[in-house]
Amino acid sequence: MRLLVLADHEEARIWDYFSPKKTEGVDLILSCGDLDPDYLEFLTTMVNRPLFYVRGNHDGIYDTREPLGCDNIEDKVANFRGLRILGLGGSYRYRPGKDMYTEAEMKKRIRHLKGQLAFTKGFDILLTHAPAYGYGDLPDLPHRGFECFDDLLETWHPQYMFHGHVHMEYGDFVRERHHPCGTTIINAYGYTIIDIEEGSYPALGKTGSFFYDWMMTRKKR
Repeated sequence: MRLLVLADHEEARIWDYFSPKKTEGVDLILSCGDLDPDYLEFLTTMVNRPLFYVRGNHDGIYDTREPLGCDNIEDKVANFRGLRILGLGGSYRYRPGKDMYTEAEMKKRIRHLKGQLAFTKGFDILLTHAPAYGYGDLPDLPHRGFECFDDLLETWHPQYMFHGHVHMEYGDFVRERHHPCGTTIINAYGYTIIDIEEGSYPALGKTGSFFYDWMMTRKKR
């Protein structure tokens, strides 16, 4: 499966100078936040593929102008052809405002997902705006990562974590990192294309969760 993963910066080469060849073979688009809703609408239309997103800390415009034709997957596990994607947007709280969370607030969001994660038997991708603590974050409070993301990775061992928030121009940019639990962490700043090998995640209806698998296969009919 081929994924187009985006964050933080609207890339002219796939917006102003779009060519189908640049997104050839893409099955799904994932946004890690802080992107113009017009940009997301353009991509899901031109690539003609579904787009799942979480909110960044600068996405207040989504309150009145959600990206049409795109799916907000905040605080839930979305399923795409068997691929389970958990969405947790927002950044570390550094001032009053929306889409920012203290460590305790983000932990609470994750606790509320306990039943859902048991039902889906985990997830294959963690889609966030902020990074995990110690893996691509910065020492300043606005760009600090969440320690509870590390705990989430260590509990469920997803194949990938995609995040944004830490821009390439901030220095010491690394696109790909590896968490000790086995998760590959990708900073999606701008955009990147990720190929996930078929068979490296459960096929649709094959997670081992009876009711979840039944529900997913029923939806497919």
